[in-house]
Amino acid sequence: MDFLLNFNILFFIAAYLAGSIPFGLLLANTFAGVNIKEHGSKSIGATNVLRVVKETNPALAKKLSVATVILDALKGTIVLLIAIAMGASESTLWGIAVLAVLGHCYSIFLGLEGGKGVATGLGVFLVLIPIPTLIGAAVWIFCGKVLKVSSLSSLLGLTGVVIAALFMNNGLEVGSNAPMYIIAFIIYYKHIPNIVRLVKGEEKKVI
Repeated sequence: MDFLLNFNILFFIAAYLAGSIPFGLLLANTFAGVNIKEHGSKSIGATNVLRVVKETNPALAKKLSVATVILDALKGTIVLLIAIAMGASESTLWGIAVLAVLGHCYSIFLGLEGGKGVATGLGVFLVLIPIPTLIGAAVWIFCGKVLKVSSLSSLLGLTGVVIAALFMNNGLEVGSNAPMYIIAFIIYYKHIPNIVRLVKGEEKKVI
């Protein structure tokens, strides 16, 4: 029981459970009456919410998509801010960040299935490496406007965050870039099907 009362362990569990909340699924089901796990790419992320709900209610689709991005980002952000307020160490904060992204991508509430981790990754990066994240977010938005391909824009934005962090004194204070690389790897790994479709020229655009 002492193990479960450990300060760090409690935050790690909270981060994973918060990350596991499938907001996209809940919002689409509650407000549009559709199960996005059964339609489109079957992902619980904002892009699939937009694509699926847009078929029946375009105006609502945009609102739910934006809400999904915000809520998915806040999943890790809120736990991090509470941990910071309670004096958690830098290494603990990065552990929280990794577990929040893992929770989103491998949700305990969805049989270890989940989303791609982009919004949740953005949320935790914004707290821990804000300037590189803002640079990456600008890349993400610009590429999204120009390319109209959500997955490619997300990956380019993520790459922008990593590169910016490395140039700006590594962006980290834990003595290692490993946590950032782990989060980036998880997101890239979850995008492998998208990368394959991009190579084949089969990835759909978001119009």
